[in-house]
Amino acid sequence: MKSSAECSRLRLAALVIVTSLLSACATVSSERITGVCPPVVEYDDGFQARAAEEVQALPEGSEIVEMLSDYAVMREQAWGCKYQASQAPPPVLAPLSGPLHAAFTT
Repeated sequence: MKSSAECSRLRLAALVIVTSLLSACATVSSERITGVCPPVVEYDDGFQARAAEEVQALPEGSEIVEMLSDYAVMREQAWGCKYQASQAPPPVLAPLSGPLHAAFTT
């Protein structure tokens, strides 16, 4: 069995480590970093049409459809990040357009 002095030293050491790790987080700037946006892959209409057919063939309530919806949101966010970082106006077309976009909006 460890003595209370040994337990106190272990607690103190753990406290020092946790404090130093947390203080390291405080030194990171919370300002938004611009220019670091994930790439947005472009899909042609034929690819989107085939993907839309596959999505429509999935059973009702499929979890894959929910995952694809989340992916569509992330694509839109990455698309917006790209154009916000460049300060250029976004294109008129949606980041996910065509048949696949229609499969999620109908």
